[in-house]
Amino acid sequence: MKIKETHIVPVITEKIRLQEYAVSIFTSLPTKSSLKKALKKELILLDGKPARTSDWIQEGQKLELLEAENPLKKVFTLKLDVIFEDDYLAVVHKPAGIPTSGNYFKTIENALAFNLKDSKAKDALPTPLPVHRLDNPTSGLLLIAKSKSVQVDLNRLFEEKKILKSYYALVLATVPASVILDNPIDDKEAETRIEVLEHFQLKNESLSLVKAFPKTGRTHQIRIHLAKNGNPIVGDKLYGKTSEIIKKGGLFLAATGIEFQHPVSKKNMSFELPLPKKFRKI
Repeated sequence: MKIKETHIVPVITEKIRLQEYAVSIFTSLPTKSSLKKALKKELILLDGKPARTSDWIQEGQKLELLEAENPLKKVFTLKLDVIFEDDYLAVVHKPAGIPTSGNYFKTIENALAFNLKDSKAKDALPTPLPVHRLDNPTSGLLLIAKSKSVQVDLNRLFEEKKILKSYYALVLATVPASVILDNPIDDKEAETRIEVLEHFQLKNESLSLVKAFPKTGRTHQIRIHLAKNGNPIVGDKLYGKTSEIIKKGGLFLAATGIEFQHPVSKKNMSFELPLPKKFRKI
């Protein structure tokens, strides 16, 4: 196997085992769990032999991280619109009707290798990975990690609610005013801010165009919150009802905005898609 990273133990003043010492010495292994997985797969050598968590570390020893063999993975040759890409992350436009990931072949995850360039980062992932999900019927911006450390950082930013997302939704009935919806979902805290953009009538049925800003990321959060508010999203067969006036077009929910700090460059990254065509037609 190819050697990915090498570390020579400098002068150390205390006795320490490898499982404590080796956390974060390799760029590709930023966490304890990633270190344990590498040790289990015998990807770390101590002076040329497979290392164990119980090994004692001494000055001058050589630690080497081996490149894991990448199992051949079928690539889904679906052309995606790549909004942004560098060696560390990417933002792609997910079309409606394709799952983000899962036990299927035709997923956005399996199409990423077909659309994105190989990363030159030291801790490049074998294949790029989405760091969040969009529902199968939802279109919009999807954030992708191309290196392990950036994957960890983006997951942390999501947990800290420092990645801001916004969605357009076309809903049934009138949403009288902008509101914060905070019904718990599966007994967990959930919050979505709704901004009213427009009210209109179509064939005697009231509709509202709104923008949704989820603070938390529960499954189907926006769909559930709007339905419980009496404003199910047009085309939502799970939480709403079929509209007699709009029978085609699928779910009228699109993730059109995302904003976050780039984990490596520390620049503020902000992306915004225009109102989707199917919304404009209505």
